[in-house]
Amino acid sequence: MGTGRTTWSRIAETLMEDIRAGTYPRGERLPAEAALARRFAVNRHTLRRAMAALAERGAVRIEQGRGTFVQEETIDYPIGNRTRFSQNIAGANRLPGHRLLRAEQAVADRVIARHLNLRVGAPIIVIEAMSEADDRPLALGLHYLPAKRFAGIDAHYRECRSLTESLRRMGVADYRRLSTRVTARMPTREEAALLKQPVGRPLLQTENVDVDADGRAIEYGVTRFSSDRVQLVVEPFREEAAREQVAPE
Repeated sequence: MGTGRTTWSRIAETLMEDIRAGTYPRGERLPAEAALARRFAVNRHTLRRAMAALAERGAVRIEQGRGTFVQEETIDYPIGNRTRFSQNIAGANRLPGHRLLRAEQAVADRVIARHLNLRVGAPIIVIEAMSEADDRPLALGLHYLPAKRFAGIDAHYRECRSLTESLRRMGVADYRRLSTRVTARMPTREEAALLKQPVGRPLLQTENVDVDADGRAIEYGVTRFSSDRVQLVVEPFREEAAREQVAPE
């Protein structure tokens, strides 16, 4: 099949045609590297260049230790004044899930204190979790909550794996989104590894403040979405919520 750029680019185009034709359905793992190398009669280095090119195009994702998968369709993820991860994912006909990464006591820095209306250095609880759809990593969430009000919420989260349910157990029957700020940035190597995505592909990052029925800040959250798996869809906030927003949607 020749050598050099012509070879790996031809391999990439052939595999792209296979994907478009449905030979390899979305979400399906491609044949093993050795099998593809035999199919195209090339060495593994040439094949890896072709796979890297497909990954850069967003056609496949390469998961360390698992293989290379055809990229699924992007999930529409609505952001409104009552954004709930499980409802959004279930609404896209996917199975939602959460995996706890850490839960610990900390103190509020200047940014967290401002969003939660606390003094700098006030005790907080930090919960970091992986959010999944059909067992595929979708986002990394950091939740900062006032420790004085929510002491023990980390234990509830360890048990139920749901922030909404954990808040309900702590007496917050309902809450709403006061503000959401959306930015894009490149992932750290750790974030890319956890989300099983290339380190060269950007993240979509949201920062949000949630408040209870009395308008008191209960959570400041930072969520990092894999940009090739999620499309953020901004829904109109109700009028009374929009008047109170700190940062526009």
